Amino acid sequence: MATIDSTLDDIMKLDFNSREMLLEILQKRQIEYRRNEIAKTAKKTLKEYQTGKITADTAEEVIKKLNLL
Repeated sequence: MATIDSTLDDIMKLDFNSREMLLEILQKRQIEYRRNEIAKTAKKTLKEYQTGKITADTAEEVIKKLNLL
């Protein structure tokens, strides 16, 4: 099993341009992963709202809840 340290050691053996490319690929994949997670959450929340499992609060109610934190 690879560890972060051993993986980083292997990455540092790559030339500069390859490391830059790897960094760019990882950043884009992280963005895409996060985007997909947000979309899943939004779809789930919309479905729950449409089925009445959750309700919308007014802006005043949200502000009141935030002030209690």
